Amino acid sequence: DGHYVAVFDPLDGSSNIDAGIPVGTIFGIFDQANECPIDFDDMGNTAERCLQDALQPGTNLVAAGYCLYSSATNFVFTLGHGVVGFTLDERIGEFVLTHPNMAIPSRGKIYSFNEANRWDWDAPLQKYVTDIQQGLGDTKSRYSSRYIGSMVADVHRTLQYGGIFGYPADNKNPDGKLRLLYEAAPMAFLVEQAGGLALTGKHRIMEIPPVSVHQRVPCILGSRGDVLEMRRYYVESQDPELMLRCQIRLQGAQALDDSSEEFFRLESIFLGEFNGDSLPHNDESIGEFGGANP
Repeated sequence: DGHYVAVFDPLDGSSNIDAGIPVGTIFGIFDQANECPIDFDDMGNTAERCLQDALQPGTNLVAAGYCLYSSATNFVFTLGHGVVGFTLDERIGEFVLTHPNMAIPSRGKIYSFNEANRWDWDAPLQKYVTDIQQGLGDTKSRYSSRYIGSMVADVHRTLQYGGIFGYPADNKNPDGKLRLLYEAAPMAFLVEQAGGLALTGKHRIMEIPPVSVHQRVPCILGSRGDVLEMRRYYVESQDPELMLRCQIRLQGAQALDDSSEEFFRLESIFLGEFNGDSLPHNDESIGEFGGANP
């Protein structure tokens, strides 16, 4: 009856179809604050008003999920109280509950990035990936690389096996390529409900309200311990250009609340003891960041 807003990517990984690589659908559902009655005599203003109602941060999501089309058809979703997974049984034409309580491992041994862009990534991410490849990270394990190139498929594997997946910022795409509203935010909600974490590199994706429907955002998600370890590299960076880009990306959040102090306070509560960096003022640098527990 008009009380919800649905956003979705109908076919994630569509460029892989002809190669037979898994693709999927991503969706998110927001609890709409106001109804959006249709005025057929003024469709222009009606569309604009309804569009503004759709521009909400991930914290307003009430449901999110994806459908993976692969060797099996999997439907994974959350209503904000954990994550469940269903598998299509083609014999009876129905989805059967096969994963009643999906929980991502706190640590994994797999990293999933498009390494062709490696030397265009932010320097902290380059260093992090190099360390986990060589066994120099917190776990002292050498991570393996697995990258499908379809977000739904890569996230589905990460949910089950743990590790870290990302489509990060690079020199060509300083805001990444994934869409905040209907790709990054719904997946961030799902991964957090499974016990993981989803960041832009330094900040929580769920806290950033979009300022446009197709706004892009860097997205790095996965096992909480792995993502927090990666975040430490960003916090320790003293690159002023990188720090400025991280701050500019939060303008949507500041516009929503007009209080960057409040944004950082809420983010600190969510990240807990791992969020050891202080809020920068003027030219002050970001402080030290504690290590993630294995």
